[in-house]
Amino acid sequence: MALDPENIPQHVAIIMDGNGRWAKQKGKLRVFGHRNGAQAVRRAVYYAAQTGIKYLTLYAFSSENWQRPENEVNALMDLFMRMLDLEVNKLHKNNIRLKILGDISRFSDGLQKRIRTAEQLTQHNTQLTLNIAANYGGCWDILQATKRVCADVQAGTLNLQQLDETKFAEYLTTVDQPMVDLLIRTSGEQRISNFLLWQIAYAELYFTEVLWPDFSEKEFEEALDFYQQRERRFGSLSKGS
Repeated sequence: MALDPENIPQHVAIIMDGNGRWAKQKGKLRVFGHRNGAQAVRRAVYYAAQTGIKYLTLYAFSSENWQRPENEVNALMDLFMRMLDLEVNKLHKNNIRLKILGDISRFSDGLQKRIRTAEQLTQHNTQLTLNIAANYGGCWDILQATKRVCADVQAGTLNLQQLDETKFAEYLTTVDQPMVDLLIRTSGEQRISNFLLWQIAYAELYFTEVLWPDFSEKEFEEALDFYQQRERRFGSLSKGS
């Protein structure tokens, strides 16, 4: 298929689902699926950069994922640290900015330090902004933004009359980024799972049966082709109405 280069979504978000089921199908532990899912992350990031997508947000670890078994959480944290160590220089070399969305205060001091170092190194890169949502929840994002709005109103630095949707968005973790155009979820599940609740208000939703470790450039292209077939109305009538 040939994609229209004039109709590439600015902001794509992906719920990377199915690592555990992929591993189970192969008779392996769930962590095996997460490790292979990391390979799919690499493919998605560099495909997005090559295609002209400017913002890619990946749901890596939700605020609810702490409820998983301790050994799986520990393995995920270890994988997160190793990925930062291995990939940040490559991201920087390819002009990709890395930004972590979420409450990182619950992470170990070592992981927090790696996050700050990676963000600082890549902060001026412009080819693609890669958002990794870690210890993130959409409800949390809106709540923390609301608390910061209240604090600024109390401090006298924000007048409530100034507050509209555009101003409120400046308090979200995705400040200065466009709304999501396309949300992809793998593994056949059709839920939002508390992901970017504000930012996906008018996103096109694409669900695929493919499990995340098998999500290739071909599957990404199919999702973009789906997006390009959609008529985005943003609440208005369709052209034929």
